[in-house]
Amino acid sequence: MSAATTRSRTARTPAPDRLCAEAVDLARAAAEEAAAPGVVGEHVAVVSEGDRVVTHYFESKEPGYRGWRWAVTVARASRAKNVTLDETVLLPGSDALLAPEWVPWSERLRPGDMGPGDLLPTEAEDPRLEPGWTGEDEPLPNSAVSDVSQELAALADAEDAELTTLPATNRGSITSVAEELGTRRARVLSRYGLGLAADRWDEEFGARTPMAQAAPASCVTCAFLVPMAGSLRQAFGVCANEFAPADGRVVSLSYGCGGHSEAAVMPKPPKPAPHALDTMRVDTYALRPADDSGSVPAQPDGSTEDLGHS
Repeated sequence: MSAATTRSRTARTPAPDRLCAEAVDLARAAAEEAAAPGVVGEHVAVVSEGDRVVTHYFESKEPGYRGWRWAVTVARASRAKNVTLDETVLLPGSDALLAPEWVPWSERLRPGDMGPGDLLPTEAEDPRLEPGWTGEDEPLPNSAVSDVSQELAALADAEDAELTTLPATNRGSITSVAEELGTRRARVLSRYGLGLAADRWDEEFGARTPMAQAAPASCVTCAFLVPMAGSLRQAFGVCANEFAPADGRVVSLSYGCGGHSEAAVMPKPPKPAPHALDTMRVDTYALRPADDSGSVPAQPDGSTEDLGHS
């Protein structure tokens, strides 16, 4: 090893200054002044920070700061014999108990965290939303587009004047079309927002769930499925079976459960035949059986009189 290499390594990691390394009492006094009484423990290490700059480490007994250490940095000027104090700080060690990394509230929020009275703000440039129709882009009254809209509105109103009551907006205007499509809002869901909702719903009530894998049929053929409006109706609906696990929830058309309307149809009980009563004929019945019917025992003459006198 050359002398140049030795000098280079020595410059990067200089040996601790002797006077600074011996200033343990000065470092302890500084740590005890900054900390609460009785929380500065044993001296554990000395680390050289540079030329005539040394950091002393003391064990911390502060409750809740397991593995932390008090670090006191001291220094000495060139050719001086007095060691001076630079700084005192509490630092975590390699096995220190640390708080979790801070996460913004918008990333900590989870479904179900909101309660009554809570407000959830949305960003102005939220990728899940896009501008809706608010009427701000309505064509000017004297424009060509406005003339066409007015003509269409007048024609629609004339056709339905006798059958309907006129709404608040003209039926032929862009505003009325926006109302029918459900887009007359400041912002509506974007394709990205729709995709997030679809992925979330499909994960909870989709074809890959254990319930759907064991189902006798899918929701697309179930009578309890209520179709949705908009483009999501092609893949989702709302369950209306009160006994199903997804009652009142948005389910994928490929989802299924044992509450399918056609899974186990109970047969109707057979109806008994109606009682037949003939009211058109009168049947006569004798009050006493005939003598030759075999139902009356034969009696000798005078038996009736004997019975009467007995």
